[in-house]
Formats: sequence, structure tokens, C-alpha cells
Amino acid sequence: MLVLSKVRSWTKQTGLHVLREYGIFVIFIALCLAIGLMRPVFFSLTNIFNVIRQVSMIGIIGAGMTFVILAADIDLSVGSVAAFCGALCAGLMVWNHFPVLVAILIALLVAGFMGWVIGIITTKANVHSFVVTLGMMSVARGATLVYTRGLPISGTPRAFAILGEGMVGPVPVPVILFICGILIGHFVLTRTVFGRAVYAVGGNREAARLSGIKVDRIRITNFVICSTLAGLAGIILTSRVRSAVPLAAQGWELDVIASVIIGGTSLFGGRGGVIGTLIGALFLGVLRNGADLLGVSPYYQQVLMGAVVIGAVVLDRVRHRAVSTSSR
Repeated sequence: MLVLSKVRSWTKQTGLHVLREYGIFVIFIALCLAIGLMRPVFFSLTNIFNVIRQVSMIGIIGAGMTFVILAADIDLSVGSVAAFCGALCAGLMVWNHFPVLVAILIALLVAGFMGWVIGIITTKANVHSFVVTLGMMSVARGATLVYTRGLPISGTPRAFAILGEGMVGPVPVPVILFICGILIGHFVLTRTVFGRAVYAVGGNREAARLSGIKVDRIRITNFVICSTLAGLAGIILTSRVRSAVPLAAQGWELDVIASVIIGGTSLFGGRGGVIGTLIGALFLGVLRNGADLLGVSPYYQQVLMGAVVIGAVVLDRVRHRAVSTSSR
């Protein structure tokens, strides 16, 4: 009986580990195979690069959002920050005739500043990040409408288009930036003192503070990283469509958060990583692409994506309970 009990316990723990660590990857592979069997064109090189290009901007922000959520915070302003920085970059080039690189740098600095403001209010005023970023979402979107006067900004320089439409061999530039963001994020989280501190803050904020970690500084830095990457994604979007649209990037925050949670990062903090976010972003991209190939109505696709977001949150809750139970 004792042996059987140990076997059951080992089997349960192993199953939970496999589900927690590799479940989304297995589901992702199964989804790709299912769509590929129904629509063989799915596996064409052109379509694969198209999927990765489509998710690259969400994935870039997702890398930054992973830092924020790992520390048990959240950022709902990323879509609006992306729109504002894309518009600001375009305006500086078209209206003020700034060089491309200077305009990009200024827009990224503004994005980082917005993240810093979020972090300062969240940590020093002790206001929940949900409320602060919800407010910043409205501020940034309103600022975009004011700056653009509600109209698109067109006529960006041809050199600017390289960022969104350029190719390095067969690989689009946004895809390269996406992969670089994931690799750098993974290195920082797994190989640096800062990365270990992020996990510690998310695992137990008070224990991290007592161990000498500057919790507020870590959280503020996370928001700066996330907002800066949101600004970069907004600039890439503007470059790709060659126009800054005031209502661009609406709903991005949901896609980004869903990518992070689907990838295994816990909303409760302290567990996850950017490699999972990569899989989560690709999962959403494949799902959308598959729905298009199968002729699913865009209206039903919206319902499907909403269901996926809800499912991701429920799955995270189940995983959290499973981990809590197994650790007892």
C-alpha cells in the first residue's frame, strides 16, 4: 500500500509538472497539426512568416509584460502607449522634419517616461497597478487624439519603412526584433541578479524586501521596460502601415496579457518566463491565421479570442491551485 501511495503521489506530481511546463507547447503543436491537415497551405513558408510577422508586435510587448506580471503587477496601458508613441514618431518626422533615428529615440524615451510615471504612482502612492495603468490607458489614448487632431499622420520618410517592412534575407525586420526581445528577456530573467529579483518580488514581495531587494526599484524598472517595448511596437506598426492612426493598437493589451498567461506566466507572480510568452503569442497568431484559412467570420473570431482570454485566466487559476496543493 505504501508503494502504491508513493507511485500515485509521484505520478500526480509528474503529471502536474508536465502540464505546467509543457502543456501549452503540446496544445500548440496539436493546433498546428490540426490546421495543417485541414489546410495544407498553413505550412507554407510564406504563411509561417506571415503568422510570425503578425504576432511580432504583440510578442515584443509581451516580453516586457512578462516582467511586469512576474512581479505580480499588470499594465493595461500598452496599446494606448503604442498608439501615442507611433503617432509621436510620425509627427516628429512629418511635421517637425526630425531625422528618422532621432524621432524613434525621442518616442522611445517618452514611452519609457510613461512607464516610469506608472511605476512611481504604483509604488510610492501605493495604488494598484490595475487602476494606475487603466488611467494611463485613457491618458495616452486621449493624448494621441489631441496630438493628431483625430486624423492620420501620413507621409513618413521611405527610410522609416525599413523598420516595419524591411527584410534581412528572407526574415522580416519585425520578426528579428521580436526574437531579439525574447532572447534578451530570457537572458535577463534567467542569468542576471535583476531577473532573480523579479521572480523574488513576484513570489513574496515582503520577503524580498526583508532580504534586501529594492522592491520598488524593480517594479518601476519593469514598467519602464514594458512601456518602452510598447512604444517600439507602436513605432513598428506605424512604419509598417506608413501612417500613424489615432485609434491604432486598440485591444492590444488583451492580446498581450493573454499571450503571457497562455505561455505559463502566473497572474499571481513569481512563475513563468518569456519563452512561454513566445509560445503564447504564436498560439494566438496560429489560432487567428487558422480561423482565416478556414473561413471563420471575423465576428466569431472575436468571440473565440475572448473565450481564449477567459480560458487563459481560468487555466492560470487552476495551475496556481495545483502548485499550492502539491507544495503542501
